[in-house]
Amino acid sequence: MGFARATGLIRLCGLCVTAGVLLAAMLFPVFGGVGLASNRATDTVNEMSGELAKADPPMVTTILDKDGGLVAYLYDQYRIPVSSAQISNTMKAAIVAVEDKRFYEHHGVDWHGIARAAAKAGVEDQATEGASTLTQQYVKNYLAYVVGDADQDAYAQATAHTVARKLREARIALQLEQRESKDEILTGYLNVVPFGNKTYGVAAAARTYFNTTPDKLTVPQAALLAGLVNRPSALNPGKSPEEALARRNMVIDRMRENGAFGNPADASARQIAEDYKKAPLGVVSPLSVPASDCVGIGEGAKDGFFCRYVEEYLAKAGLPTDQLKRGGYTIRTTLDRHATDVAKQAAESQVPKTTKGIANVMSIVEPGTDKHRVRALVANRDYGNNASAGQTSYDLPAQMIPFGAGSIHKIFTSAAALEQGHRISDILPTPYLYTSSVFKGGGSSCPSAGYGEHWYCLHNASPNYPPQMTLQDALATSPNSGFVWLEEKVGVPAAVDMAVRLGMRSLATTKDPERTGKTIADAVKSENRASFTLGPTPTNVLELSNVAATLMSGGVWCPPTPIEQVLDRNGKPVPIREQGCQQVLSTPIANSLVVGLSKDDQGPGTSAAAAAAAGWNRPVMAKTGTTQEYKSAGFLAATPQLAGAVLTFADGSAPRPICDTDPPSLCGEGNIYGGKVPARTWYQTMNTLLAGQPVLPLPPVDPRYQ
Repeated sequence: MGFARATGLIRLCGLCVTAGVLLAAMLFPVFGGVGLASNRATDTVNEMSGELAKADPPMVTTILDKDGGLVAYLYDQYRIPVSSAQISNTMKAAIVAVEDKRFYEHHGVDWHGIARAAAKAGVEDQATEGASTLTQQYVKNYLAYVVGDADQDAYAQATAHTVARKLREARIALQLEQRESKDEILTGYLNVVPFGNKTYGVAAAARTYFNTTPDKLTVPQAALLAGLVNRPSALNPGKSPEEALARRNMVIDRMRENGAFGNPADASARQIAEDYKKAPLGVVSPLSVPASDCVGIGEGAKDGFFCRYVEEYLAKAGLPTDQLKRGGYTIRTTLDRHATDVAKQAAESQVPKTTKGIANVMSIVEPGTDKHRVRALVANRDYGNNASAGQTSYDLPAQMIPFGAGSIHKIFTSAAALEQGHRISDILPTPYLYTSSVFKGGGSSCPSAGYGEHWYCLHNASPNYPPQMTLQDALATSPNSGFVWLEEKVGVPAAVDMAVRLGMRSLATTKDPERTGKTIADAVKSENRASFTLGPTPTNVLELSNVAATLMSGGVWCPPTPIEQVLDRNGKPVPIREQGCQQVLSTPIANSLVVGLSKDDQGPGTSAAAAAAAGWNRPVMAKTGTTQEYKSAGFLAATPQLAGAVLTFADGSAPRPICDTDPPSLCGEGNIYGGKVPARTWYQTMNTLLAGQPVLPLPPVDPRYQ
């Protein structure tokens, strides 16, 4: 007798003993602890029965806008759980006929089949996939795709080609058959089993392949789905239609043999089967599988940036994306679809999406003292993976941009000055050329400070500024010299800390790009960088919007939240870890600074031309900004109802200065300013969104700061 055959007989004998032990475990629970299965599998027995089993499978998380409209689905397994009553008898008959024709007769295990599998294992040194009942397959699929979805060891055990796995399945199947009815087991199986194309469960499969529901499946449709569970990849009807058709027809034959069409021997039953086999596959093209992330779902081109921010925000709040993709949550967000549409149109009208190397990004936040709700996150780019079509998967509105916001940072120096006792009526010197007697680090053209160092020196964008002006007028016209002078008075650390307090929180967490090993905030403070007030550091458009919302909320900072509510799969609220709102600047100072920023749209204000062109007629706080090399320009502004920021910047692999042509273009010198493309985008958006709403005044300035 050959060695392999002898081994097979030995294993077969062992199987007989094991079968006896398994039966004993059924009859005498004291033996249930015999080491025939892992503790993990044993613990799972209870999970396999009753309502918990029906709730455990990974489910689709749905993201909704503020009005309940669909934004996106997040999932690893596309599954729509259904009850037995929602599955047609045709589907049940098809799966029983092809997978386990004795399903309603056995008690969960086919011992003869297992014996054959063990004998073959002795010859081939592995277990085969045959001889498994539907109950055992349910166990296997549950362990692989429910337990194993989040536990790779469990998945490996559930799919291992070993006799040990077969015995583990048998043990759980025997107990499961004692605890659940045949219909409950069959329903559980049909809700768990994979059908290919990331589709799990019969309801999702019916939607994916036929755009229907499982209660309406016809015989040919049910037979095709029942055939898929054997080898979903190889029998994919989209890629292998001939193989899928042959498999479907085989299932129809099995259904006839199992009495689905009457007496199998009758000619009428044979004719019915033949008629069904003549039907075309009927699979929809393309398959009706929803996108499984923020790319490509419905309004994904516009909503994708917001969807991505939801993922990132919830990950920080205790719901990581991998949990979202299994949990079956319903997430109601703050997304305003109308605001998104309007802002997207404005961003693209100023910088068409086909424009090479230039991004135009906008975020909108609603001020408030209890929440700062994010209403829109858009760009002239679409959210996606096709760069040649102007798409990007980088979250432009809510991530750090490598280019700065320019003179918008003068807001932080001004806020720090007001907090230290200055007033918006204070006079600032604003000479065309200015050399600091406090800051160092200037270039070779700056006067020497000794020891090889130079004093920091700079000039204004134009020589036409008056030699001095009030802080309020300086905020409107933005002379560089006056704010470096003011920064000397308040100190760089105070200005940086104010920026972080008001909303630029990423400055305190993002590493400095000059490789100091410190955060941007710490690096700027430790090096006493005078340029901070001129805004060269990387920025975040959403955080800029939130700065405006903080000031318009009386100095109350709240995290820019995209979340209204999170519900679990059972409709119960899920608490998330969100930062609370904070009074980061006194209300009198915040209100006074809002008034200090109220002249930008008037007279010589830097956004006056854009405001006039848009027919703007509302009180507004605003500030423009442009970086030195014209590679970025920004605009921050707010009314009492809405706050927003726009950043136009070079986003190509070889960034160059931007020229304000029609459409904007990359060029050699650059002439982009915050009062041009960014301000035009903002005013166009807000004019539309605020149409019909009351014209609200800005808060009054506190006399102490006037």
